[in-house]
Amino acid sequence: MTLLKGMNVWSLPAGLTMEEQFKITKEAGFDTIELNLSEAQAADNIVTKELALNDSPTLTMDVTAEELENIKGLSEKYELPITSLSTALHWNYPLTAADAVTRQKGMDVVKKMIDICLALGGDTVLVVPGLVTADAAYDVCYDRSLAAFKELAPYAQEKGIHIGIENVWNKFLLSPLETRDFIDKIASSHVGMYFDAGNVLQFGFPEQWVRILGNRIKKVHVKDFNTSIGNITGFTTLLNGSLNWKHLVTALHEIGYEGPLTCELSAYQENGQQLAYDTSHALDYIVNL
Repeated sequence: MTLLKGMNVWSLPAGLTMEEQFKITKEAGFDTIELNLSEAQAADNIVTKELALNDSPTLTMDVTAEELENIKGLSEKYELPITSLSTALHWNYPLTAADAVTRQKGMDVVKKMIDICLALGGDTVLVVPGLVTADAAYDVCYDRSLAAFKELAPYAQEKGIHIGIENVWNKFLLSPLETRDFIDKIASSHVGMYFDAGNVLQFGFPEQWVRILGNRIKKVHVKDFNTSIGNITGFTTLLNGSLNWKHLVTALHEIGYEGPLTCELSAYQENGQQLAYDTSHALDYIVNL
């Protein structure tokens, strides 16, 4: 089965209305759209600074039921299912923070995402599992993160929404074996993996992660990465880096993945929306490998 093409609206230029985001995504030829939950006044983090993604506050923690109905209407108008929801807020409110108030804020964000995702007809929310730092030891983060997901799992199951733990550059869950075992310890059918293929290129091979994680993978993000650069500036547009797309697609077919490959890229500095059209064409090639 041919994979779907997904757009995360972080990849679109700043300043667009919600409807403009849907319109450009549809015109570019995508099958699904992924929205991002933010605060009304977004704080800087790795997403907005180092990755230069557009975290415009078009969907915020203060969203009303009426606004959600309007967004659902846009999804129906443009025939673009909102299959998943993402956020950068867990860089600011980690589930592994030393401060209990900050950890609880992170938990509240996940629950809000689940509620919104359900209202918009989606099935998966992306969650960064924690941040290991010089002051937050790996083993402590592991225990805090595991406890958080065990607490969140019943809520996700009650709402029928999957939590997808994303592999990111957070110095945590650094191998597919560890990630697999971490998910299995949570022991919930509603907590799995939101796999980012580009994020593992500096440390491993995406197709190996896919085969090891198997049906724990609920959704997939795609971007490319130049391993010869080897730092955060190495992220690049699809087909322009070191990712072996044939190997990735083959592995995804092997595990029976049928969801979207959702792009997560920074918009061009000039004529930013052109990225959507170029990425759609690149995905036409990729999904048919």
